[in-house]
Amino acid sequence: MVKGILSTIIIYGTMLGTAFSQNSNLIIKEQGTFSAGGIVIKSQGDFDATKPWNVAQGGQTRHGDHADVFYQIPAKAKKYPMVFLHGYGQSKRSWQTTADGRAGFSEIFLRQGFGVYLVDQPGRGDAGQTTKPGQISAVPDDQTWFTQFRIGLYPNFNEGVQFPKDSTSIDHFFRMMTPNTGNVDEASVVNAMSKVFDRAGDGLFFTHSASGIIGWKTAMKSNHIKAIVSYEPGGFVFPEGEVPEGNRGGAGVSMAEFMKLTKMPIVVYYGDFIPKAETDAASLNFWRNVLATAKQWAKVVNAHGGDVSIVLLPEIGIKGNTHFPMSDLNNKEVAEVLGKWLKEKKLDK
Repeated sequence: MVKGILSTIIIYGTMLGTAFSQNSNLIIKEQGTFSAGGIVIKSQGDFDATKPWNVAQGGQTRHGDHADVFYQIPAKAKKYPMVFLHGYGQSKRSWQTTADGRAGFSEIFLRQGFGVYLVDQPGRGDAGQTTKPGQISAVPDDQTWFTQFRIGLYPNFNEGVQFPKDSTSIDHFFRMMTPNTGNVDEASVVNAMSKVFDRAGDGLFFTHSASGIIGWKTAMKSNHIKAIVSYEPGGFVFPEGEVPEGNRGGAGVSMAEFMKLTKMPIVVYYGDFIPKAETDAASLNFWRNVLATAKQWAKVVNAHGGDVSIVLLPEIGIKGNTHFPMSDLNNKEVAEVLGKWLKEKKLDK
């Protein structure tokens, strides 16, 4: 746990409706920000401090490829904090709020006594300083993401979808998208997340979508991860020789590395509108194939002694969720489902 002396902060607010709601003030014992991981590069040549700032010079360093973290620790915090990593095209805001401005997962669980660490991965959001350049596209693509995120087949919303349909919320949702600011490889992100856990200490790793693969690989690198909660991961880590065709997690890893995933409880959640059969919509077939791979991956991990659960929310009566269950209209209900799992695994103490 990060140590420091900070003034106590009282946050006033009211949340109504469920067991995950509290009509009391939220007392923050400690909060702050820090960078984690990253590298330093240096250009060739000599630096002359007498020259103007806008004259290109060699002999200079650049710090980059680190993660940016904002954390809050409540009074009487539970043993394990939660570390949240966003998915593709997203930042820490995925966990902080919702399209219509309600409390996100970080506040919901902060109010339950968990410390929270919100991360922008290298090359995204507040961690935009990179060491390898990349081109930022300004191509219009909102409708592609509307469809890929299973809000509906644009311009139509899915029937019963748990997503606000008013224009203001949709505008806010798309303004949460943020680009990569450079070329950052997977290993750099894994290294940065490992350093985040070095600072946070033992904790629970929350991943979403593209960061699912980061969760598996960070768990192989860091001994501080005590459980993984993954919402709609798109890729998985298999042992060498057992990688299924179409897996988006890359080549297989050694059995020694893979076995580290069997040492912690893991739960994976998927939302609604994933078809059981092939359709004429490429986005829906994508998620159908991902879910099939997830189930196969869970069987492999569990066959080696692991503890993985794949939960399809509509099959347990939680219907209408998009690719963002943690921020959909029913996100408190989704949080309560997770709360039961945390209690079952004795991770809520």
